[in-house]
Amino acid sequence: MRGLLILVLLALPGQAMAHKVIATVYAAGDMIEGEIGLSNGDLAKRQLVQITGSDGTMLGEVTTDDEGFFTFTPTLAVDHHFIADMGMGHVARVVLPVAELPKGLQPVEASAAPVTKSVAVAPVAAIDPAEFAAVVRDEMRPIRREIAALKETRDLQAILGGIGYIVGLFGLGFYLAARRKLKDHRDG
Repeated sequence: MRGLLILVLLALPGQAMAHKVIATVYAAGDMIEGEIGLSNGDLAKRQLVQITGSDGTMLGEVTTDDEGFFTFTPTLAVDHHFIADMGMGHVARVVLPVAELPKGLQPVEASAAPVTKSVAVAPVAAIDPAEFAAVVRDEMRPIRREIAALKETRDLQAILGGIGYIVGLFGLGFYLAARRKLKDHRDG
């Protein structure tokens, strides 16, 4: 009977020990920035990321740094698909639609004469816009990481389901123990 109980417990589906992949990409100035990691907080260090178009055309490759962060400079106005195979079934797949890409990219069917626009902007302050954008990106990076991690946290329904699963296993164990005790009582 004990062997049967062990066999039943081993056959029950349990939670997989895998982690969810967290990947984000966003336009930042004239570049695309992104982060890749796992829901347990592990970062995708030195991970190769392939960038393709919607039709599978290779647009480029980049490697994440030690914090799972990468940058890519787009050249075409097409959807950008970012794919990183981290092994053991962990594959990051995220798309940055063409509408969210930096402005001024070459359209797929570019005309022979480039179109230029001029915009007059009054100086606001003596701050270099590129330096300002870099500071804002650096400050926003931890916030984006926290938001992505919060999306992956367990909700109340999952917690209650886990508690119910545990209570059910205890109930099954008590049932089998009572049944064995009743059988021993009848035999003895």
